[in-house]
Amino acid sequence: MTNKPKFSIVTCTWNSAATLPDTLASVQRQTCQDFEHIFVDGGSTDGTLDLIAAYPGRKRVLRDVGGGVSRAMNQGIEAATGDYIAHLHSDDYYASDDVLEVVAERFASEGVDWVFGNVQVLKDGRLVPPYEMVPFSFSSFAAGRAWVPHPAVFIRRSALSRVGMFDEKLVYAMDIDLWLRLGKVARPATVDRPLAVFRDHAGSISSANRIKARREEFAVRRRYMKEAPLAFGIYCLRYMKRMRNLQAETTQ
Repeated sequence: MTNKPKFSIVTCTWNSAATLPDTLASVQRQTCQDFEHIFVDGGSTDGTLDLIAAYPGRKRVLRDVGGGVSRAMNQGIEAATGDYIAHLHSDDYYASDDVLEVVAERFASEGVDWVFGNVQVLKDGRLVPPYEMVPFSFSSFAAGRAWVPHPAVFIRRSALSRVGMFDEKLVYAMDIDLWLRLGKVARPATVDRPLAVFRDHAGSISSANRIKARREEFAVRRRYMKEAPLAFGIYCLRYMKRMRNLQAETTQ
């Protein structure tokens, strides 16, 4: 395939041999095969790179990329040539075989700059029923009512040229920062069904240090409080309640 692909799927890896096969299989099964797969590896020493080497299809491998997850995701974006970019980490996989087909149809029919759907969480070997999707608006997201699940997000590459990429100084809330920047200028289309499965385990960044993650999220949302002051005030109330609960858990 020499023409530009429709999708660029970016998968960040680091010693991911235990979970990567599910990621790869879910992409290979897609009914829409108009994609390139970009792997950004942080220096794996297990069988991760062997799995990628055996993976068929249009791919590119960026090796020994350091500097954190945000930088790895940005490296993938910079290497992408497709119209639409998705980040599907090596812990995650697509929930069904028609995900790319459904997303491509929404881009075509609604002419939007980004599309996202729901996710299911895989915890302790069990799929947890997905949360209800709240209609997205900038204010509802700024208030913490609406949420945007990273593995189920697809962004037009030209939109990232306008709003920028992930803030590489952030460790936990880089995706929230990008959704706020994007949500200010572009209405998304949503798909009210799970598009991806996210593994929640002890090694997940979002699970490993929830108090630090919440604090960084607060600092990120504070950047945008002038655009939605009432929404930020509502978020502050939610933040204080959640922090009290987290701190209570850590003292038990």
